[in-house]
This record gives sequence, C-alpha cells and structure tokens, in this order.
Amino acid sequence: MRRKRHWLALLLFCWGSLCSAAEFLIEKVEFEADEALYQLNTHIDYRLSEAALEALDNGVPLTFELLVRVEWSGARFWEPWLLNKRMRYQIRYNAITELFRVVDLQEGEERNFVTRDAAISALGEINGLALLDRAQLEPGKEYLVWLKASLDIESLPLPLRPLAYLNSEWRLSSGWRQWPLRP
Repeated sequence: MRRKRHWLALLLFCWGSLCSAAEFLIEKVEFEADEALYQLNTHIDYRLSEAALEALDNGVPLTFELLVRVEWSGARFWEPWLLNKRMRYQIRYNAITELFRVVDLQEGEERNFVTRDAAISALGEINGLALLDRAQLEPGKEYLVWLKASLDIESLPLPLRPLAYLNSEWRLSSGWRQWPLRP
C-alpha cells in the first residue's frame, strides 16, 4: 500500500510538471475584412520557462517573433508565399520604475504594466494586423494562413546566448500552425 502511494505521488508530480511545461500556444485566430484588406486578430499564450522568467525579472529584455505566411491551399512547394511577414515584440523589466514594458518593434508603440503576468498577456494580444489587400485574394479560392510564435535567442545579450543555445528552456516556440482563409 505504501509503495502504491509513492508511485501515485511520483505520477502526479510528473503529470503536473508536464502540464506546466513552457510552450507557446496560438489559441485564437480570427480574420476580419474591410473594404481594402484582411486583418488578423490572434491570442498567443506565452508560457515562459523558469529560466526566461528569471532573466526577465532581472532586467534581460526578451524579444518574440511572430511569423505569418499566406499561401493558396493548392500551391506547390516552389510557388512563392503571398505573404511572408515577421513581426517582432519585446518585453522588458525596469527595476527603477518597477514596470514591465511591452514594445511593438515595428511600430515603436510602448505600453507599461505593473505585473509581469499582465505584460505577458498583453504581449500575446495581436489585433488588427494587416495581412493582404482584398484584391490579392480570389473569391472562392481557399488560402492557408500559417503562424509561428517563438522566442528570439539571437536578441538575447551576448553573454547569455551560449547558455540559451545549449539549454532547452530557452528554445520556446509554438511550431507552425495553419488556419484556412476563404475570401
């Protein structure tokens, strides 16, 4: 009986560790069209590793990339993407002001947050991202929108990069995910 409890405790510990694993999840994807273009709204759940959270809390800026690609669903591998866009965002902590800052590196827009969780949540909210002009997509055809979110190890401070290359806690990514888009 005692042995069963030990195994059960070990199983629960391992299951809990797996459930709280660091990963990026693209949870919601919506497309909106106005008269001129298609826009993307998405929410990314950035589940950072303990190493990344510790670095952030100690003032190391973390840069995230969102890669967006659009192709016709019947495209061959040699055909070019209709869209191949790389968006970059950064989160950093300022110990003097005790604020977390989220920066859209394309637009230069900055927002401040009191808590780390609020900043990470805001980092994952992407709204109104311009994709393609409506004229680029043929009505009746199906297109695929590919998304991938990842932590940019190359943007880490130089002394931290070797550790990040060797430690799996720093290789954070959602992997490629796809959604259909029908004009």
